[in-house]
Amino acid sequence: MPTALSLQNRSDALDRMSAQVLDVLVIGGGVTGAGAALDAASRGLSVGLLEQRDWASGTSSRASKLVHGGLRYLEMLDFALVREALHERGLLVGRLAPHLVHPVPFLYPIRHRVWERVYIGAGIALYDTLGGLLGRVGGRGVPLHRHLSKKALRRVAPSLREDAAIGAIRYWDAKVDDARLVQVLVRTAVGHGALAASRTQVTGYLEEDGRVAGVRAVDLETGRDLTIRARHVVGATGVWTDQTQELFRAQGLTVRASKGVHIAVPRSAIAGEDGFILRTEKSVLFIIPWPTHWVIGTTDTPWDLAKDHPVASSADVDYLIEHANAVLERPLTRDDVLGVYTGLRPLLQPVDDGSGSTTRVSREHTVATVRPGLTVIAGGKYTTYRVMARDVVDMALADRAPGEDPAAAVPASLTEELPLVGADGYQVRWNRKAHLAAAHGWTEKRVEHLLDRYGSLVDEVLALVDADPDLGRPLEGAPDYLRAEVVYAVTAEGALHLEDVLTRRTRLSYEQADRGTASARAAAALMAGPLGWDDAQLEREVSSYLARVEAERAAEVMPDDSSAEAARLRAPEIRPFADAS
Repeated sequence: MPTALSLQNRSDALDRMSAQVLDVLVIGGGVTGAGAALDAASRGLSVGLLEQRDWASGTSSRASKLVHGGLRYLEMLDFALVREALHERGLLVGRLAPHLVHPVPFLYPIRHRVWERVYIGAGIALYDTLGGLLGRVGGRGVPLHRHLSKKALRRVAPSLREDAAIGAIRYWDAKVDDARLVQVLVRTAVGHGALAASRTQVTGYLEEDGRVAGVRAVDLETGRDLTIRARHVVGATGVWTDQTQELFRAQGLTVRASKGVHIAVPRSAIAGEDGFILRTEKSVLFIIPWPTHWVIGTTDTPWDLAKDHPVASSADVDYLIEHANAVLERPLTRDDVLGVYTGLRPLLQPVDDGSGSTTRVSREHTVATVRPGLTVIAGGKYTTYRVMARDVVDMALADRAPGEDPAAAVPASLTEELPLVGADGYQVRWNRKAHLAAAHGWTEKRVEHLLDRYGSLVDEVLALVDADPDLGRPLEGAPDYLRAEVVYAVTAEGALHLEDVLTRRTRLSYEQADRGTASARAAAALMAGPLGWDDAQLEREVSSYLARVEAERAAEVMPDDSSAEAARLRAPEIRPFADAS
């Protein structure tokens, strides 16, 4: 099944969307919208998916990158949410996306000898029980927890301060390359017949007999106006839910934004292989291991400013460093920070208790048909995207359009049994990694990097290298990535701008100290051919990315959200080709 998100395929998708009446049109290219498009397409429906920016450019690429049950929700007695999330974790690890979702161990430091071991240990035992019953698919799952003495803890976590704990409980969850998972969801949906286009802004709606019957939109790459008709429109726009409803002159769900900031520090800054989960005065803090760096987060504070470019302030970065240093023997400093990224959680608006807190807001999702023909979804968590997608499609299809047979059965969701592209054959290629490495003169570590990014789609990346061996060299300024990966991002993964590649197809914008600036020109040169850029457009792409990095660095030394946002907004927006001059 062809799944490539190329420039030509995007143009063809917009043409085809404009020439028919879709069964379902999904607005929003984050994890929930992409999941909804896949859910609907796999039921045999005609589906369109529109995203105003890049795939996963909002919350879905700026979270903690964990697939987990939510250990802290057990303490809130939210057993149903934990049970549901652990089931989804098991599906992703075992069947749906084993190439992108990987088990990772965490240490929960214990400071009190008796009661804390009993209390926390009982909670994690319940977590394991739920995970074991619901979270093993195809024989794959995560290992069970175990208690560690102070001596054993010292062996596995030599960076932990001597007085930070008298032992620990080691348990397992999973981590995910969140932006890649969204892009793979979109590609899987396309492989099942969905039509998908990023950088397409919905500007209005169509109405027939009081019912939403489609949208007006504009292709931001060309300036072309579009009219797209659909029997059912789904809004999956996260923190922009209120704005989406306003555009459609509807009222229903109210969402508040909570800012979550993460920092990345070098792998060498913290010794050991296990992550940490630490209690804070508000919630919990994760220190998460990745091959070249650690991700530390998150904050949880209300965000009332514009939602397009949330940024960290100096206070946010200091908060994360301070709380990590509470347990680390060698304190982190600002000099250790490689990069920073900031996302907004879409939380359903609770009844105002006057506290202004967002940390106790439920993460469960809500679906509502806010006017005939328009169904929206908000809330939830990344791990349960598939359930959210199923629920919003179910509700949308229950809202029958004129002419639809009320007795016709709604096809059931198939996504629990549907591996994402790259999953089938992943384990076979992993078993052959030594052969793949030898054939291309690479280390096995290099091949593992590719397999954990592409799964069995690695064959397509290797085909680029076989056709042009120069693409098998590391990208300039980024030794962990191949030049072929930039070309593949454009020809198969829907990247349209330099920022798309350096921020979401790779993670150079936060996992390297230069934030991808050393790779910007080389990456842009590789993108220019497939995207048809001339020299002027190439220069605009490079200067735009460098300006964004400079603005984000300036924001991170500002004392508060308002001044940080003002610094970030000094960088220009990516301009459509049609408006470039």
